[in-house]
Amino acid sequence: MLRALGLGDLLAVVPALRALRRRLPGHEIVLAAPGRLAAPAAATGVVDRLLPASAAGRAVPGSLPWTGPPPDVAVDLHGNGPPSHLLLHRLRPGRLLAYAHPGTPGIEGPVWREDEHERERWCRLLSWYGIEADPADVRIPWPAAPSPAPGATVVHPGADAGARRWPPERFAAVARELGARGHRVVVTAGAGEGPLAQRVAAAAGLPADAVLGGAADVPFDALTALVAHARCVVVGDTGLAHLATALGTPSVVLFGPVAPRLWGPPPGQRHRALWHPDGDGSARPGDAHGGEPDERLLRITPEEVVAAVRALPGPQPAAPPEPRWRRAAGAARP
Repeated sequence: MLRALGLGDLLAVVPALRALRRRLPGHEIVLAAPGRLAAPAAATGVVDRLLPASAAGRAVPGSLPWTGPPPDVAVDLHGNGPPSHLLLHRLRPGRLLAYAHPGTPGIEGPVWREDEHERERWCRLLSWYGIEADPADVRIPWPAAPSPAPGATVVHPGADAGARRWPPERFAAVARELGARGHRVVVTAGAGEGPLAQRVAAAAGLPADAVLGGAADVPFDALTALVAHARCVVVGDTGLAHLATALGTPSVVLFGPVAPRLWGPPPGQRHRALWHPDGDGSARPGDAHGGEPDERLLRITPEEVVAAVRALPGPQPAAPPEPRWRRAAGAARP
């Protein structure tokens, strides 16, 4: 399976991964993705091995370091081709499951839809090939590691692109108000985001040790434990939002250039997606990878975020979800 993108992208295809595991219980499931996602891939409980593969931005890798025999099945979960189709086709798989594209006419598949949620998109792909997949099957097992800050409210001001990065002074205002309301607030940071997180913490009146990560990513087992046992998560449209969804942790997610109906959490009271669109109904009114905060993101106020946090339900009981698949001897081909 090819999905050489980021953490949020990996978690968005968990329903598809789980469907493949159910259909192919005796197969080795290999995910071609960036090496930094080895721990998250293992944490899904359905990936057996990660094959390191990456490219700049969201491009398709130029090659795959595959040394085994031709795979029984190859699945393109990266895009709609043709570069990703051709990359997998070079492995000479028994079957290649992918969306149709005029550039690869030999591959039959469903028609790609631009206006479709990521979880639904990849489940629809598998369903077209007769593999039942449930877009709501998003959960991953709870971690065994203890939380570094149990019961904390997690504020994550970073994002891969400036267009999805709410201003730090607004995150600080939210953190300061939540702290005044009795929340234990921690600020998380990915690699290189230390100055941003420290700025937010300082402006919110938090101690320096309220920041986790920054020089490097928070180790994934610690990050997963933190989110799993958090009171809630306040975050932009980035990987940590998807992690909160995967663990069932209440969250408030701030959207700007892309609508939550394409990238957002499942509907329900556990997750609040804040979004102030234009009047034209466009689901992609801005550039998700732009350098400046999107104007729709800037319409969200700190007061609105605090109110959304206050409306969230309490955290779930500390118990992992029941697995919906079982490994077994033998294999069924799609």
